[in-house]
Amino acid sequence: MVDSQAPALEALQHRLGHRFRRPELLLRALTHRSHSADHYERLEFLGDAVLGLAVSTLLVERLPQQTEGELSRARAALVRQDALHRIALDLGLPALLRLGEGEARSGGRTRASILADAVEALLGALYLDAGFEVAQRVARHWYDGVELHPGLGKDAKTALQEWLQGRHRPLPVYEVVAIHGQAHAQTFEVVCRVEGVAPALGRGPSRRSAEQVAAAAMLAQLQSQGALSRAATP
Repeated sequence: MVDSQAPALEALQHRLGHRFRRPELLLRALTHRSHSADHYERLEFLGDAVLGLAVSTLLVERLPQQTEGELSRARAALVRQDALHRIALDLGLPALLRLGEGEARSGGRTRASILADAVEALLGALYLDAGFEVAQRVARHWYDGVELHPGLGKDAKTALQEWLQGRHRPLPVYEVVAIHGQAHAQTFEVVCRVEGVAPALGRGPSRRSAEQVAAAAMLAQLQSQGALSRAATP
């Protein structure tokens, strides 16, 4: 491993809960094709399949009443680029990516597509290093705290609007409250407001993606409040 990266790579392995027996796999999972011929794309291909199976298993366990179509839509929502970008940021991958000089200068370190690919590559590396059980455990941990519900596979803004309309409540209002980063690699912060409820914040690489995250957070909040209200009713 590169000496200057060693402490950060140690910290990443700690966050993953796994120490690599073959550290070259970890390094490859963080290497973009602009940096070296020994890059992460084959690991990404493998990790995509591992992630799909891990998430499918999670959904079958947690949503026992849902149809195949509903489960497929829910899986698509959990493995799409926005979701993987969030995981990459939580893991601190931007600082660890190995990029060519041109890619680094153009903002590749914060590009959502590259970070999402690196998450899948990392899972592929885990699978080769320790097998499916370890890779599945790590992948499931990434979704701790993520609300799983039948409407998950829907567009979050649509699901929120339908939820509110079904209860004859005013529709949500979205507001961009901050934009961070340079023009080619921006992060948007959007607040979703619903009358009578605390605002929900969403972040993403575009206004649309941030609105979706904020809508999902608002919907989870409303559903949680509804469950608490029902529980409190004698």
